[in-house]
Amino acid sequence: MNAPSQIKDFYGRNFYITKDVLIPRPETEQLIDMVLSFAGKSYLPGVKPSERILPERPVILDVGTGSGCIAITLALELPEATVYASDISKKALKIAQKNAQNLGAPIPFIISHLLEKVKSGTVPTPDLIIANLPYVDETWDWLDKKALSKEPSIALYAKDHGLALIKELLDTATSKFLILEADPCQHQEVINYAKTKRYSLLDTKGYILGFIRTA
Repeated sequence: MNAPSQIKDFYGRNFYITKDVLIPRPETEQLIDMVLSFAGKSYLPGVKPSERILPERPVILDVGTGSGCIAITLALELPEATVYASDISKKALKIAQKNAQNLGAPIPFIISHLLEKVKSGTVPTPDLIIANLPYVDETWDWLDKKALSKEPSIALYAKDHGLALIKELLDTATSKFLILEADPCQHQEVINYAKTKRYSLLDTKGYILGFIRTA
């Protein structure tokens, strides 16, 4: 039996969603805003764009792509970029591929745990890694588990107070730029850990943290 599906808006586009992927959330749209800012693009009418810090034709890797909403949006908003997307879930990648076909986004989707396919050479070393990884801590006293029960736990929860996968990604990342999503209550710990891996904070927007790798 097929999983029940629904259509959800993300950054002005409709995405097909099932219980095998996270529901796109408004706070994640700020990740797109930050990438556009790094690319020297205005993400709001009338807002002066920032100076470009990404290469003119950047290679971008979306780790833990889920429905593909981030990677697909970036491929369409930044047609000059080469966007790759990976996920450990085959079911999620099927949903992402369907969304990419529906929206006309030319993205290679790869099954991978974090950066293992980058290390193997299957995916080229990206200029920018973006990741909305599982970061929910099951012990948070404000957590509404019932409200999250229709989404895959593998995409929501992580050990080490929600930071296990984010730290593992930081342990192996070598890209010049890195953009992560995490709960604001986790930001300082993420910033501190990133420093130990030679990543310095560039910008924050709501749930989103942007880093640059230092020499």
